[in-house]
Amino acid sequence: MKKFVLASASPRRREILKEAGFDFDVIPSNVDESGFDTLPPHLYAKRLAEVKSRAVYESVLRPTLGADTVVAIDGKILGKPTDRSENEVFLRLLSGKIHHVYTGYALTENGKTVSGYADTSVEFFELSKDVVEAYLDSGSGLDKAGGYGIQDGFKLVKKIEGSFTNVVGLPIEDVEKLLNNL
Repeated sequence: MKKFVLASASPRRREILKEAGFDFDVIPSNVDESGFDTLPPHLYAKRLAEVKSRAVYESVLRPTLGADTVVAIDGKILGKPTDRSENEVFLRLLSGKIHHVYTGYALTENGKTVSGYADTSVEFFELSKDVVEAYLDSGSGLDKAGGYGIQDGFKLVKKIEGSFTNVVGLPIEDVEKLLNNL
């Protein structure tokens, strides 16, 4: 398999790919992510992955994998919280409810892009004030879509239906199929 470029600065995506045995370089995309918010959440994630993949591919002309993860509840996208206060709003909104995590992924090679997305349903426990405060104090949610990480060691998630690695940031089951065809 050819070495590829990961168009993402996400340490979680790097870790997932390394654990799956892939060899790759990292060149984060610096694309403008505005202007896609009129799309449904799953298409928003997929479209951003495509844009990121193509942008980096055009600068390196090597196979390039792009990805974007969003958390959505009732059709509303929860991005990365801007501060502790917004992170608290997100956690309280998700508390005791089911939401969806969508990760769009796109592989560009020889000027052509193949893309898709994964959808995982996530149910949160009813979060106590103490759990919310402890999580906020950890600062873990500030760099993550939806303001939380399933892998952070806190009992936030009651149940998931779908890919665990999708919730972390990259549905490795789907992405492996693309990468193995390089």
